[in-house]
Amino acid sequence: MTVMTTDEETPLLHEQQHKKKRTPLPWAQFTILLVLQLAEPLTSQVINPFAPQFIRDSGITHGDETRVGYYVGLMQSIFFATQALTVLHWSRLSDHLGRKPIIMTGLFGLSLSMYAFGMSTTYWGAVVSRSLNGALNGNIGVLKSMVAEITDSTNLPQAYAYLPIAWATGQAIGPAIGGYLSRPTEQFPDVFGNSQFLKDYPYFLACAVPATFSAVAWLVTLLFLKETVTSPMSLRNLVRLRTSKANLQFQNVASGQDNRVGPADGVSLKKNVDENKPLPLKALLNNRVLVSALNYACLALVDIMLRSVQPVFFATPVELGGLGLPPYMIGRILSVFGVLNGVIQIFFFAKIHDRFGTKKVYVVGLASALIVFASFPLINSLAKADQGHSLFVWAAVGFQIVSSIIINFSYGCIFIYITASSPNKASLGTVNGFCQVGVSITRTIGPATANSLFSLSIDKQHHYLGGNLVYVVLSFTAVLALFVADQLPARVWTHDDPPAPRRS
Repeated sequence: MTVMTTDEETPLLHEQQHKKKRTPLPWAQFTILLVLQLAEPLTSQVINPFAPQFIRDSGITHGDETRVGYYVGLMQSIFFATQALTVLHWSRLSDHLGRKPIIMTGLFGLSLSMYAFGMSTTYWGAVVSRSLNGALNGNIGVLKSMVAEITDSTNLPQAYAYLPIAWATGQAIGPAIGGYLSRPTEQFPDVFGNSQFLKDYPYFLACAVPATFSAVAWLVTLLFLKETVTSPMSLRNLVRLRTSKANLQFQNVASGQDNRVGPADGVSLKKNVDENKPLPLKALLNNRVLVSALNYACLALVDIMLRSVQPVFFATPVELGGLGLPPYMIGRILSVFGVLNGVIQIFFFAKIHDRFGTKKVYVVGLASALIVFASFPLINSLAKADQGHSLFVWAAVGFQIVSSIIINFSYGCIFIYITASSPNKASLGTVNGFCQVGVSITRTIGPATANSLFSLSIDKQHHYLGGNLVYVVLSFTAVLALFVADQLPARVWTHDDPPAPRRS
């Protein structure tokens, strides 16, 4: 009989033996996903530098400068409003039909809508094109699902550290394109001065660049992207399956029978569901998914309010509470933010995440928004005191840009929570789509609310809180998001943990 003995080193050795090695990222497919993801920030960010000027040119404000922010916010919000109505359907379809056809549909929608926006000369024409952009594009959740499907728990944080490359590149190139290529006959008269088309459509060239990129991305998807759904079905078979299920359910109800499996049957849903098949939506709405979705929505609300107010603040005259910068200068500032954000996320997110943990990094990222919101009135006060754009003003702008980068750390963290909340990988598209619905709703409300508050704050007739009402409300929103963040567990869920029941 052999006696097994242990000493103080045994637990340590046991832990070392079971420590998982990080799986290398599948760079070929992952790089394609990064390129595809670039299409969305490129198309969304390109309009930011010239959006205020476009509103003025459209004549919708009738010369009232204080209403520019309101109409900019409304135009930005309409994209997310139509996306909220369709994104869950696109994501659920991707679980059944496959990721590729849905991504290709979204890229087609991005390209078509951006060409339409560039041809718009009226405010409502631009609104229609943005509506089309949101309705046809469901790629956000689908692309995140593919990233999770080609990675595992050991390299997922590393993958999410690289995801900001796409957004950072879009945030860097998009505003630069929008700032430099808008109104090209005025900025580059020697090159485009004789083009009557660009005089009639001064924003077409800026919009055509991301529109063409989306068209090229469509071809890349068709030729090189590999499907990650194991058994995708055709649209015809899906419709036939839905029809047969609906007929069967109708027959059961008519005959007084109900074949649905419930808790009373004593059969676990997990045992009756194929792990490789998408789960019904009801089965996904457990506490993990709901908490993750709520936090993602709160983070997106805080972030979109900041990103919406920032270019309008930069474009608003100093005497009205802004900084009074031209579109090309706004494009430069937003481009610098995009480059810095990408570099910092790539080189530091994974290390910071591994050092401090998912929840701590998420909370600190949210809290940094309070610093950013407080910097707006500081920048304006310095501009008024110096009667121009002095070194102190630019230093304050630089401080704001760097501080706002920390907020983006929270995105990588919440994506990790969302991925962990899904009961199986086959349902990732639906889980991401469900979370994206909440985000789209908050991003619908956020721009219009934030920019309307900005316009109300700088209104000379009211001038609420000395023009700082918008920053007080935005700070309060960030505080509420921090309270919601407290519902996240300190340790990210694993599939071995029993899911908490859904709260009634």
